[in-house]
Amino acid sequence: MGGAARAAQVRRLSPRDVGDRRDDLSGSRLPLTSWFAAIWYVVNQKNGVSALGLQHVLEFGSYQTAWAWLHKLRRAMVLPGREVLQDAVEVDETYVGGVRPGTGGRGAAGKAIVVIAVEDRGEAAGRVRMRRVPDVSKATLTDFVLDNVARGSEVHTDGWQGYDDIGKYRFSHVVTNLSASGDPAHVVMPHVHLVASLLKRWLLGTHQGAVTHDQLDYYLDEFTFRFNRRRSRHRGLLFYRLIEGALAADPHPYTTLLARRQAA
Repeated sequence: MGGAARAAQVRRLSPRDVGDRRDDLSGSRLPLTSWFAAIWYVVNQKNGVSALGLQHVLEFGSYQTAWAWLHKLRRAMVLPGREVLQDAVEVDETYVGGVRPGTGGRGAAGKAIVVIAVEDRGEAAGRVRMRRVPDVSKATLTDFVLDNVARGSEVHTDGWQGYDDIGKYRFSHVVTNLSASGDPAHVVMPHVHLVASLLKRWLLGTHQGAVTHDQLDYYLDEFTFRFNRRRSRHRGLLFYRLIEGALAADPHPYTTLLARRQAA
């Protein structure tokens, strides 16, 4: 089914079609059409939206309502059972947070660690996966690769010891020692470093750098949703995908939106 056909199918939905489900759409006190308007607005903004922007567009009386709706939708942007990355994949970590004194790079204090995997499609990056993690140990980084990359893929990393076990799990592990190669990291693994740069720019630009560590995971989900669909010419298909995710997701009362997802 094409994007236009899916969008038409969604437009024919009525409250009765979702009334027997347990999700944020059917459990809302506001009409289903308001959710459709919010979702359409979210998928049509190339660089993402703020709660203040959504509040203005939908004329909500409360900023808190707009903030809650956006976070409910962010939780619907990653469908369970999604396909893993495959073929050639670059993996590296980045550190998210404001400028702070002290050590930079691995070991940077007070910043969130985000590990990123990006498919290498030659001149262009393919799909992306990312996760906030508590550390850069072998166990943590290996688990991330196992969860997000298909066995048999070619995984490119730098020489950090946290990646040493990847080759034990039917991956072809290509290691580049950056200090020995003489090339900068963004030349050796251009796609993952481009994505890391875009992520930081997006957090600073769209969200003014105001994303807390507690909520970062869900902003990573939104960035992933948008990046992986950046070439889509059919807004209706993105609209359908987000509706699909919202109907598949469990309901999220406001108090649960404030809870921190545990770093993997």
